[in-house]
Amino acid sequence: MDESAIDELIRTRHPGRALERPFYCDPDLFEREMERVISRQWLLVDHASRIPNEGDFFLFEIAGESIVVVRGKAGEIHAFFNVCRHRGSRVCRERQGNTKRFVCPYHAWTYGLDGALRSAPLMPEEFVPTEVRLSPCHVRVLDGLIFLNLAERDPTDFDAQVEPLLPFLRVHGLGRAKVAHRELYPTEANWKLIVENYLECYHCAPAHPQFSSVHSKAKILAMGAGLGSGPEHAMAAFQQELAAWQEKARSLGHPTGLFNDQPGSPYWRSADRAPIGRGFLSESQDGEPVAPLMGEFKDYDGGQTAISFNPVSHLLMSNDTATLFRFTPTGPTTAEMEVIWLVDEHAREGADYDVKRVSWMWDVTTRQDQGITENNQAGVMSRRYRPGPYSQLEGAVESSVLWYLGLMSRPGDDRD
Repeated sequence: MDESAIDELIRTRHPGRALERPFYCDPDLFEREMERVISRQWLLVDHASRIPNEGDFFLFEIAGESIVVVRGKAGEIHAFFNVCRHRGSRVCRERQGNTKRFVCPYHAWTYGLDGALRSAPLMPEEFVPTEVRLSPCHVRVLDGLIFLNLAERDPTDFDAQVEPLLPFLRVHGLGRAKVAHRELYPTEANWKLIVENYLECYHCAPAHPQFSSVHSKAKILAMGAGLGSGPEHAMAAFQQELAAWQEKARSLGHPTGLFNDQPGSPYWRSADRAPIGRGFLSESQDGEPVAPLMGEFKDYDGGQTAISFNPVSHLLMSNDTATLFRFTPTGPTTAEMEVIWLVDEHAREGADYDVKRVSWMWDVTTRQDQGITENNQAGVMSRRYRPGPYSQLEGAVESSVLWYLGLMSRPGDDRD
């Protein structure tokens, strides 16, 4: 599909309806969205506790790109593209590990933990090793959360993007957390189908019996997939339940509140604290806590914090656990969902928490979503697929689509 055809597809999109088939499978359209949408975002990729020691590293891979994320000598975290500056070989072939240096397996060019070239055998006299380094990838760490930005030039302002989310984030103490468990869910579906599924709870009652048994029906209708996912009348009906919980949380000195980006914002962010429902203290199978309190919480208030940094980077946090969601495009019709569960850094597995109890809700739900989105992709590929109208519970999907199309319409320049 050429550029003009993509522009016409964007221009003629029918508001309030799902996207046309090429948005979910066309390779040229996928290349444009990688350049104009995904590569411009601050992507939540992992937690700093994964690489606690000097030389610890892991690879983050996205749509053919490989990024090395490594702990440096002074404790700082570096990130660089996994491409040798000699003839382009992948420098690092292990997905994670510990090293003192990175040695290209092709011609033994050697790089330090900061990406600087340390050795290049038998090069001409005029070659200056100090002028060569692995191409850096923008990296920021916020309360233990590692974010990468693949923009070639200046990225968007990270501090400005996260500023309104900080009151919701800081109370959970993620800088003093550790990974309790992680699961990778390779999915045969376009990344937008995964995002759209995450942003609506229209499917929750028929597809997620476990989720629906934990959360109240009023909450599911009002904001089951976050603020803005339900209609105004459902939010009004939920107000009494929300207000009662807010009073309890405030009596404990815990934060409350709702934040959502307005139409036209350059970002797509939201954050809220709301009750889980039915007297549940944690998002667990029986409603009981599954781990010690995290961060600044004084008691279990039965609340949940939801934060969206952008459509592919999300957090869901109870008083005792935090769950990271990473939705990563790998191709036009493939993606990865990774879910990472955090607990307090001092919590002891087997004594203070059980991994199965901690991961129950979002493991079972994500496996269900894996099947849902793969089935959705299969149907979208039919010649008889036609975009249908969104329901009253898909407001956040429409909002994300409008934001996405706005970025897709901008010139092909990766600067903000």
